Amino acid sequence: MTKTALLTLGRLPKALDIARALHQVGWRVVIAEPARWHLSRVSNSVAKCVAVTAPNDDQSQYLADLLQVIERENVSLVVPISEEALHATLIEANLPEHVKLYSMPHQQIRLLHDKMRFIDLAQSMGLPVPQTHRLGSEAATRLAADKDYIIKPICTCSGQGLEIRQKGDKLPPAHLRIKSVVQAKLNGAHKSTFSMTHEGRTIGTVVYQATVLSGTVAVAFEYLPHEQAIEQWVSRFVAETQHTGFISFDFIEDEAGVPRAIECNPRVTSGVHFVEPKAIATAITNSSQQNHLQLRPQQRLKQFYPCLTETQMAVFSGNDFPKKLKVMLRDADVNFAWSDPLPLWLMPFTAWSIMKRSFLNGESFGEASTFDIAWFE
Repeated sequence: MTKTALLTLGRLPKALDIARALHQVGWRVVIAEPARWHLSRVSNSVAKCVAVTAPNDDQSQYLADLLQVIERENVSLVVPISEEALHATLIEANLPEHVKLYSMPHQQIRLLHDKMRFIDLAQSMGLPVPQTHRLGSEAATRLAADKDYIIKPICTCSGQGLEIRQKGDKLPPAHLRIKSVVQAKLNGAHKSTFSMTHEGRTIGTVVYQATVLSGTVAVAFEYLPHEQAIEQWVSRFVAETQHTGFISFDFIEDEAGVPRAIECNPRVTSGVHFVEPKAIATAITNSSQQNHLQLRPQQRLKQFYPCLTETQMAVFSGNDFPKKLKVMLRDADVNFAWSDPLPLWLMPFTAWSIMKRSFLNGESFGEASTFDIAWFE
């Protein structure tokens, strides 16, 4: 009997990768997604898509919708994908015994998503992180007077609410803002990771860097081999927290070249595109038997339409146009497959609501694609 997996998002390329991976090893894939039309809906790897309530519209109804889909479609595996994972993991207590949730419990995911609590946790392990304090504390005031700094909400994504300020700039009153952190600004190379883990064991980690950005979100990226310091950082953190599931980090190198983790993303990130589909599927469905992640041969990848938009805008702004054009012409697209071509070919239609919101509101693609699913406090 064919087993059924439920993905709790379908609009993003990383969801498409996971749908294709599970389908390739024989799973029936169902997607629960607030948007009626989305990237993965037209994939031949997806058996069914179900429209559910957006969690930021009505979280209780969203969770009820998920549980109804699980019962109706005889789901045995639930895979949270992106920012919606903070909401989706709340169903764990109500799942039937035979249904596996590929994630840590909600409280652990929420802790890691919190920009301040994550820093405190990493510091307690002796792992390098930037100096970070809560807005409104005396320590934050001293930091702002001594160094260039960044202000960002404790719970955010896609760079929303991030402000970069210079040393000596006055901090805003804490009571006029949502809960935020003040973090020392690092000026070294920015690198990101994506890992799959099982009970504190890191199955594999991909280290990569952005080559084209939309806002603060990478829409083209390059695999970075031989990043032992970062890989060791991740393995130590995973072991200490006994993490299972997806986990990702952003690092910036300090003046001495030491990579310091600025935040944790307890979900799938773009590094998944560098992993072979069978390795993704095995790490999800048979984690105890997977000891590494086999990577694809491509070391440079792009998301075609966001990258095209950034390249077109660069014609008028003069912002790295030759570099972005080179990426457009050289790098492979993350969505395209000859065996499953419609997601890329029909993306202007299936992603129209995201593109429309981005253009009308002046938001990055990352902001426009997560406004209804991200966890904000």
